[in-house]
Amino acid sequence: MSTILNTEGSLLDIPELHEKEKFRVAIVTADWNSRVNDSLLVGALEVFEKAGLKESNVEQYRVPGAVELVYASARIMKSPKKYNAIVAIGTVIRGDTPHFDYVCSQAADGICRLNCQGDVPVIFGVLTVNNLQEALDRAGGKLGNKGAEAAVAALRMGSFLRI
Repeated sequence: MSTILNTEGSLLDIPELHEKEKFRVAIVTADWNSRVNDSLLVGALEVFEKAGLKESNVEQYRVPGAVELVYASARIMKSPKKYNAIVAIGTVIRGDTPHFDYVCSQAADGICRLNCQGDVPVIFGVLTVNNLQEALDRAGGKLGNKGAEAAVAALRMGSFLRI
């Protein structure tokens, strides 16, 4: 269910960061379905800006598709650069073949495994939808922006161990 429905249309509650200048986040965005993913990315970047993060504290990476989000997130997690959170942004739209099921499963399972193994939260900002309209509705349309919601989750989870 969409957060916009759960909050009865109210704005997202952006958490206040205690050490904004030290908070670093990586965003990995899939190129496949870029029209949707670019809107999700904009939503995430707007939240990070409203939270007071400097542009230099938000690093962006691009990968071909949703499955590659897992590999990139794993590499970023192990890189010498230290991040408080990683946001994986992508969109998988159902087609006529079982490919949709495999891609969704691999992306979700992979991100879940990274969260269980690592010490950096990886936020699952991947839309899994039946058609393009459902994706657009969730990428800044009538159901809000899931990229913005993923950014809020990153702020909350990235601060989790500091609570």
